[in-house]
Amino acid sequence: MYATTTALPPETCAQGHRSSLILPTAEGGSICLLCLSNLLSNPKSPTLHLSYALSQLSQALSQPHFFHSLLTYHSHFLISPLVSVLSNFDDEPIAKQTIHLIQRLCDGSSSSGNGNEEVRGEFVARVSDWLSSGSLAWSRRQLYMLHCFGVLLDNQDCNLYGCIRNKDTLIFNLVSGLQLSNDEIQGEIMFVLYKSSILHYTYMGDDGADILLAYCPKILHISLDILMKSQSDDVRLNCVAFLTVLAQRGFFQSACLDHVWSMDTFVADNFMQKTEHVIDGPPLEVLFSEAVKGPLLSSDSQVQIATLDLIFRYLSSADVSGKECQVFVEQNIADYIFEILRLSGSKDPIVNSSIQVLDLLSNADVAFRQRLAIGFSTLVPILRYVAEIPFQPVQYRLLKLMLDCILNCPGIVSACSAEEIASILVAMLIKHIDMLPETFSLSCSILVAIMKCSSSRGNESLAASVKNASQSAVSICLDNVQTDTDQILHLLYLLKEAYAFAQEDSFPISSNVGLRVCIIDILKLQMLPWFMTAINDMEEAIILGVIETLHSILLQDPNDDTKNFAECLVSSSWFSALFGCLGLFPSEKMKWRVYLIFSSIVDVLLGVDFGQPIRDAALHLPSDPTDLLFLLGQKSIHNPELLSCQSAVLLVLYVSSLYNDRIADDKLVLASLEQFILLNSSDFLCGASESVTIELLVNLYGLYRGYAKLSYQIPYSPEAERILFQLLADKDWDSLSTKIHLTSLRWLFQQEKLCKPLSDQILKFCRCNGSIGNNYHETSQEVNLHAFAELITSGDNFGAMVFVCLLGELVENSCQECDIISVLKTCKEMIEIAPVASDHFCMHGMDGVLQSIYNYPIYDFPELFMATSQLVFSTLQSVQSESISDGEAWVGITVKLMDYMFLAVASDGWTEEVLTIVGILSLILHHSTKEALMEASKLIILNVSLVSSINNIISEACSKGPALSDHDEGTRIGDVLIFVLLLLFFSLRSIRAILPGIIDFQILLDEGRNMQPLSYVSIRCHDLCKLMHFGSAPVKLIASFCLVELFSGISDYTSRTLVDLKLREGYLSSLAAVLEGLIFFNDVRVALNCSLCFSSLTTWRELQVEPMISEKDHWCRLIVEELVMSLSAPSLTTKSLMIHHKPAANVAVSLLKLSKIPSWMTKVFDDSSIRGIIQNISPSDVNIELVILFRQLLVSGRLNPSHIADLNRVFQACRRQVYTNDIQDSSIEDHMQHVAV
Repeated sequence: MYATTTALPPETCAQGHRSSLILPTAEGGSICLLCLSNLLSNPKSPTLHLSYALSQLSQALSQPHFFHSLLTYHSHFLISPLVSVLSNFDDEPIAKQTIHLIQRLCDGSSSSGNGNEEVRGEFVARVSDWLSSGSLAWSRRQLYMLHCFGVLLDNQDCNLYGCIRNKDTLIFNLVSGLQLSNDEIQGEIMFVLYKSSILHYTYMGDDGADILLAYCPKILHISLDILMKSQSDDVRLNCVAFLTVLAQRGFFQSACLDHVWSMDTFVADNFMQKTEHVIDGPPLEVLFSEAVKGPLLSSDSQVQIATLDLIFRYLSSADVSGKECQVFVEQNIADYIFEILRLSGSKDPIVNSSIQVLDLLSNADVAFRQRLAIGFSTLVPILRYVAEIPFQPVQYRLLKLMLDCILNCPGIVSACSAEEIASILVAMLIKHIDMLPETFSLSCSILVAIMKCSSSRGNESLAASVKNASQSAVSICLDNVQTDTDQILHLLYLLKEAYAFAQEDSFPISSNVGLRVCIIDILKLQMLPWFMTAINDMEEAIILGVIETLHSILLQDPNDDTKNFAECLVSSSWFSALFGCLGLFPSEKMKWRVYLIFSSIVDVLLGVDFGQPIRDAALHLPSDPTDLLFLLGQKSIHNPELLSCQSAVLLVLYVSSLYNDRIADDKLVLASLEQFILLNSSDFLCGASESVTIELLVNLYGLYRGYAKLSYQIPYSPEAERILFQLLADKDWDSLSTKIHLTSLRWLFQQEKLCKPLSDQILKFCRCNGSIGNNYHETSQEVNLHAFAELITSGDNFGAMVFVCLLGELVENSCQECDIISVLKTCKEMIEIAPVASDHFCMHGMDGVLQSIYNYPIYDFPELFMATSQLVFSTLQSVQSESISDGEAWVGITVKLMDYMFLAVASDGWTEEVLTIVGILSLILHHSTKEALMEASKLIILNVSLVSSINNIISEACSKGPALSDHDEGTRIGDVLIFVLLLLFFSLRSIRAILPGIIDFQILLDEGRNMQPLSYVSIRCHDLCKLMHFGSAPVKLIASFCLVELFSGISDYTSRTLVDLKLREGYLSSLAAVLEGLIFFNDVRVALNCSLCFSSLTTWRELQVEPMISEKDHWCRLIVEELVMSLSAPSLTTKSLMIHHKPAANVAVSLLKLSKIPSWMTKVFDDSSIRGIIQNISPSDVNIELVILFRQLLVSGRLNPSHIADLNRVFQACRRQVYTNDIQDSSIEDHMQHVAV
């Protein structure tokens, strides 16, 4: 058979076979195929020879040339011999060698490029014939043949099923073999059945007869029995694969039919008879559930996944009902799956298959709920894994399971579980913005279900998660143009329940969750603008959902947040928008929802049950605003239903118009209101129309009359106005106690006929304001101090006059002091809000009324006196001098004030009332400088008692010396001294304006014990110096201002008059020392005032100051050197330091202006110092004092051409910077004006 010594194949082998059957090998030998065939076909061949021959053949097949020659010329030659080896020899190693060779030959023939699939087909045919014949019984050789058959069928690329010649007998033998209790045989048979079935259904389709169907349901029972009893994962896997194919073909459904399929062949009949006992036993679904338990607990994940897929195939069939699912649940399959999930380590295939099956088992409803509750804790970590993967296949099913459990198993969710689930869902919402709509909807539903659990009450961590989830959910819906209706509705549901969850009584008082504020912000800032923008393109369901959600917010406990939210709605043209929705969807449901939320808005804004008329008439009200106005123009006498509708219409008009939401044309509304007044006035006069309040009608009528006045194009009915005015004269009404539009308020106060009733209402308002204070809210439309202040300052109405007349009437009629005080306080507060109001009060004679109050027996009512004085103070503080009258009223007020002050000081000392009077006197003196209150000012300045009191206070303060610094602001002495100094400051200014002839500056500059007494309110120079030197910071500040005023008067006086001021040199030196010592004071205002006084002192020609500032004046030199050093040091020229350099710069300028400049000035301002200053300053550092300093250096010859050139560049840069800033400020101002418009 073999020839191993020649390179070329011999002509014949040792047996004389021809050369065409001899194939050379790469090693130089050759193989005679006929000899090999004889060896393989002979059942008596020694196994050793057989094994050797097979190994040599295997080795030769690895050689491309040999392999190619064999397949090309002798591809079918070895088929029969190789099959004979499997049928003749019960030797496992030889069987394995043979099967391996068969597989190589088949694979080689398929991949040789010749399209030679006949080799595999012939192998399949021969092996199937052996199996069909049954001649091998169920020996080991039959097992090898089965295995070979399975290997051949494992190739699904060609129709091998057609190569099986005796299919019926083959299937019969295979099914019969399944009944053997041999795992290995059963596994091989299952694999063959699985592969043959796949080939049959793939290539034969539904046209060919399904042979296996004849064995149904026995084949199912046998397979399930094997699956249940087998402990081999390989057998289980093959069995599950075969059952999966049967499930796909509907075998399980066929097995459940009452009709038994008839058999066409005796073979099937015979088989049915032989296997009759198999049918006996539990129902198929019970057997199925028992059979899959073992594979589900397998350590092989592939077996578990295949088993889960089999269960899924079975349960997902259309013919499977909830009964089968219930059987699986009762057989604990759900528990097995939960255990698989627990041990799965969140591996994707197992998780997917498990969740799919659990989803189908949930059809068992009640039976499954208990199992789901037990396994719920297992689902939470699975949810964390699934949530991290975008578009994970079972996200939806898992969320559905969890939602079913939360809803149907109360108490299943603990506080910790709620927090964990919520955090997972929040992360999913944030991370996966483009999630599937159904996943989004389920996520929202789970969050809502968790919030409704009793364990979640007061859970701050959960509230924080819900807050984040709400924000993310809004972004997902509003940022996606393809968001569907269901997503929007679930988002609205989440927001609604989140707001309800955040009840204040559910959380600790100290908690700061902010969930309610967050939800309201989302609705106001995101949902509402989106709704108003896209309302015309929305479906009715979304509109109803938005309305219901917003309505639920309004129905919660009323608080400031709810009220602000309602105001935000109506300020966004909410009424007009919803009437537009009624135009798009005029259904009864939409109309009911719209009017219901209207009534709730009225309740929130006006008070509980104020919106009841709208709720009562909602079903009868039309959808069109024009039709609403038509109802208003009807006579409602003896028609309660129409009257109820009219009340609702007035409420809708009233609330919408309060926030400038005009739901109908102004002309039509005014005409309807007038028609309503004309037709129903008799009902009002008779008191029959109680549901329609007078205030509502008046406020609406005033508003639209105000609009008509602004436009000058809307006619009105004088008769309707007359009837309304008559009604207001006869009825008790109070429009100021309700919300009212400023336009309506202004129109009412423009009607002179209404001044008297409005005066009564103002008194009520003042009483209320005095008792509850001023709780003003910017968005509120209630009549409050701000509204009245704006009304009065507008000046086109009788508002100020009504207040003044009311106060005058109260005083004249000696009414209750509390009423007078309440009006006084109200006027004061309005002036504080709008200072211009004081001008309007004064122009309407407020001074005369105030004088009348002071003529009251005020000593018995200190509170009345204090309230009056505070109003006087506020008025004088805010009023323009031109608005103050020149009558005798202010003189009388001044006299009364000073009389009261002297008596109070004598009895109680310098009390708060006295200090208030001092402040008023100071303000009177201030106005005298602008030619107002001059007579009253003279009385103050020349009052002997006042002069004496002031002199005593100043003398006492000066006598304290260094101890005076302890009497700071807040102490009684300190406060009195500050107020007195303020009075002196204004007196010094006023005297120069109204009594210039009485001033003797020599007296003010005198010192020593023989000083002449002052005959008017003033202060001496040396007293001011003492106060500046020893006083506290506030005292220093005011005293320095007084000294500036005094020095300014002296400088002005000496410049106009030749006078010889006699001052001792020591006095001047001490004066200069005080001023110089305060140049470095930390309050720059004091330092600046002292520098100005020092500058004034150096300009007095008669005093010969030069000797005082001699070469030895080290303090002045220190000031100038410090200035130069700071200006030339690069690190010290900041904006704040440049301000503090101003006093020193003033001193330096004063010294440079002296006729004899100290020689040390030349050393201080040398060339290097000046150059350093110029180089160090930037354009932003330049100020007036610095410019004046450089100018004086130039005049005194200290600047050379180089300095001048450098300065010119700095000033040019400063000019450009100022010009640029002016342009920017102008553009900003223009932009702000544009925004305001």
